[in-house]
Amino acid sequence: MRIRVHEVSKGKKGHALPATSLEIESGHARFVLAETELRPTVLGLIATGRMKPDTGEVTIDGAKNARELRRRMALVDAPEVSDPHPGVTLAAVVGEELMFAGLPATPIHARRWLDEIGFAELAGLPIGTVKPSVRVRVMAELAVLRDDVEGFVLVSPDRHGGRPEGWWRIASEFADRGFAVLVIVGGSAAAVIERLPEALETDYPSNATVPVRPLADVTGSTVVADPAQTDHDPDPVVDEEASDPDPSADRVSSRSAAPSSLNDPEAGDADDGDAEPVRAPSTAPDRPATPGGDEPSLPDTLEHPTDPENGAE
Repeated sequence: MRIRVHEVSKGKKGHALPATSLEIESGHARFVLAETELRPTVLGLIATGRMKPDTGEVTIDGAKNARELRRRMALVDAPEVSDPHPGVTLAAVVGEELMFAGLPATPIHARRWLDEIGFAELAGLPIGTVKPSVRVRVMAELAVLRDDVEGFVLVSPDRHGGRPEGWWRIASEFADRGFAVLVIVGGSAAAVIERLPEALETDYPSNATVPVRPLADVTGSTVVADPAQTDHDPDPVVDEEASDPDPSADRVSSRSAAPSSLNDPEAGDADDGDAEPVRAPSTAPDRPATPGGDEPSLPDTLEHPTDPENGAE
């Protein structure tokens, strides 16, 4: 699978997302820099076919097919769109995702699943208190439970703190398992990742609002994220269209979860009717899932953008 994001932008004069280009493909883990509170979520929605860009296009295996893109690419932990409420327990988050994957989803099954990946003792903790590397591991493993999912976009894992090396190497492990992985990060995390021994530099600039070194792909392939633009007009983006439930989303993945060593609690085109709903756990009191028929709308807190441990083996 190869996904090409070409010159996409969103909002008036590209304020929600400047013109951006990149590629994602199976077996590769890549990262791209997107600054401000708004842009990472917008880029994640567009790259997974859940939001229609104002300019440019997104193709999957050479074809424009938003439905196929949504079916095969998951959006993981996007702020205010697909991230779980911080007060929901880890077991509750797991249980809901098991249900969406068509698996038994009782509390016992949720705890059993957590035990399989090494985190049974964290089941009762609110996910907002779980350390960043564990959160990324759990959320990514849940995202690939369905057979149809061949990759995912992980949005702003650096916002949870911790050392970028931990969750970046987890993303790389998923690439080694054959998934296509894109991680959207801020400038500080990008500066750390690009200096890791396994990271290979490219000659392409980022779309950051401040100069940064070229970004990297741990597998050596190209990530293109296009020309820097300076913001002056804070006009928000207004989204019109969205997604309906994907009827194929109830199959269970044949790709087994990798046992984790992170078990130390201390240390789119949305123009068709089959879009996967962007959701948060139903137990979250003020975070309803996006209803079918409307493109995921950006919350009030994201409408005015501003510029600016882990134990993974």
